[in-house]
Amino acid sequence: MATHKSAEKRHRQSEKRRARNHALKARLRTLVKKVTTALEKKDATAAKTELQTAARELDKAVAKGVLHRNNASRRLSRLTLRLNALGRA
Repeated sequence: MATHKSAEKRHRQSEKRRARNHALKARLRTLVKKVTTALEKKDATAAKTELQTAARELDKAVAKGVLHRNNASRRLSRLTLRLNALGRA
């Protein structure tokens, strides 16, 4: 455990950030799963609205430094491809 004042403060800050990042990532997983579920049910309209919500949250996570921009972009791209394939079928 940290013994210097500055190290103790750094530890408190890192714990807060870790908890916030964990909560955001859990929320993202839930939102992506909602899109995936809608796609599996072949419900294009629900999938589209869920995808819009997920895309917004992914962009926010990138802005906050929780996710790398390429990671968010890849997830969004894959979901969009699946949605477009559903629309064509």
